[in-house]
Amino acid sequence: MENNTLPQLMAAAPASGSGKTTVACALLRALRRRGLNPCAFKCGPDYIDPMFHRAALEVPSCNLDLYLTPPDRLRQLYSAHLAGHGAAVVEAAMGYYDGAGLTDAASGWQTADTLGLPVLLVVRPGGASLTLAAQIKGLRDFRPDSHLAAILLNGCSASYAQRLAPLLERETGLPVIGCLPALEAARLPSRHLGLYTAGEIQDLSPRLDALAGALEANADLDRLLALCRRPVPQAAAAPAVPAQARIAVARDGAFCFCYPETLEALRQAGAELVFFSPMEDAALPEADGLYLPGGYPELYAETLSRNQPIRRAIAAAVAAGMPTVAECGGFLYLGRTLADEAGQVWPMAGVLPGDGFRAGRLVRFGYAALTASEDSMLFRAGEPVPVHEFHHWDSTCPGEALGAEKPDGRRWRCGFAGPRLYAGFPHLYFAGRPRLADRFTAAAAAYRKERET
Repeated sequence: MENNTLPQLMAAAPASGSGKTTVACALLRALRRRGLNPCAFKCGPDYIDPMFHRAALEVPSCNLDLYLTPPDRLRQLYSAHLAGHGAAVVEAAMGYYDGAGLTDAASGWQTADTLGLPVLLVVRPGGASLTLAAQIKGLRDFRPDSHLAAILLNGCSASYAQRLAPLLERETGLPVIGCLPALEAARLPSRHLGLYTAGEIQDLSPRLDALAGALEANADLDRLLALCRRPVPQAAAAPAVPAQARIAVARDGAFCFCYPETLEALRQAGAELVFFSPMEDAALPEADGLYLPGGYPELYAETLSRNQPIRRAIAAAVAAGMPTVAECGGFLYLGRTLADEAGQVWPMAGVLPGDGFRAGRLVRFGYAALTASEDSMLFRAGEPVPVHEFHHWDSTCPGEALGAEKPDGRRWRCGFAGPRLYAGFPHLYFAGRPRLADRFTAAAAAYRKERET
């Protein structure tokens, strides 16, 4: 470490589909090979890309989202996650300046600006040469401080990169640190919610090794790391909190969309977490609260439905008043039925009215703010809570307990909220609003005391 500095950078691109995840994973694996013990971050509310970061590193990846998280809290999350590591790679979302409501709010650029990060711009040359320089120069000059530090040519042959690099450097003033050639053997497949999850791709580790090897062979990583050294932010120590309640968390292939930072926020609120599988387990673990996160229940609808003992146990627990949070996929699981990809309908827990069906498109996609008209377990009347939605399945009864409003002003009603329940399509981010974790844990602790008396 030089003067208490570390390589810290963001991998961003002009648009989605430029290969940011591929480049980020290749870079993370290459840095790990060098013994730098890197850590990973993902801009935005994405669940899937961090799974690939974890596969590349075998350590958790942290989401950074300025819509869901105030700036000071975001800096705290970044510093805490970086502590003990030797480098940081942040993967941006969408296009570099693309944020909420057709603004730069919560964009990759705003995140880089908030954290003072240098940015590696990932571009696919395609059929462009000098025009590519114009596009990059436009990105560089679009804001007074773009934070752009270097260029990487993705999906580009080494021979073409050698010809293109001098032109781009001359016209943009940014160094081209090399290229990452297209590797069919290392391609990462995708489906309706983005990439396949890391656990579903065969031979993922050899694919990541191939990507890292290609990056090391075709890019000047020493130059990149030297360009991206920044002071190490100081992380505040989190106080130890004694456990007040136990919360059962669904975790398997059907319920895999859960932020590690949300779980940590629950622990810091005094929750002991115990994990279970609604697909495989026959009973709920002993617990005072229940958390059903999102995922792909539609892909496992038959398996979930055939596990009648756990469906009945969850229905009984919710009916008995166990404090419950069910987001998106978890919400669909609590409904009456759920249609699978083939359209076949399967019984679910039956706690809530409504049948889950395939909408054939993204439904109410993006950021929103939830506002309650009356107090409930998680929400207080009139208090806005930032959320996001990302789903291709809908429900015949999505609920109407909460008001939702997008940044562009569109509004609708959604969700179920009560003294011991939140269930709806919107995903919450407890790490960005720790008071939500405090309230959920407090409700579970109160439920525990009731049962003990």
